[in-house]
Amino acid sequence: MDARGAAVIRIDSLWLCAQPLDMRCGAERLMSCVVKVHGEARAHHGYLFANARSNRIKLLVHDGFGVWCAARRLHSGHFDWPRAAHPGQRLALTQAQFNALVLGLPWQRLPEMSVITCA
Repeated sequence: MDARGAAVIRIDSLWLCAQPLDMRCGAERLMSCVVKVHGEARAHHGYLFANARSNRIKLLVHDGFGVWCAARRLHSGHFDWPRAAHPGQRLALTQAQFNALVLGLPWQRLPEMSVITCA
């Protein structure tokens, strides 16, 4: 695949919305949550949401023309999802953290896990 085909959805920044949501909601309700928490929805930003059990997540991406919504569900276990200290909490994610999170890995500990030391 050439470079033009790989950039269908461009995501420059990833944000985790820690407040649990009902996963039956669609893109419009997710977008209203983004605007409520972040004040605006920026083009080429992705926003991640999870349900209360953390076994379902949705990614909402505003591409400048419209929105994309993708969902992932685990059949067993749960995503390593932080609990909000307050309803408006926002967390920026790196690409490596996002990749680990959607695989169910401990994404919050990536920096310390990248170094091996003697105890």
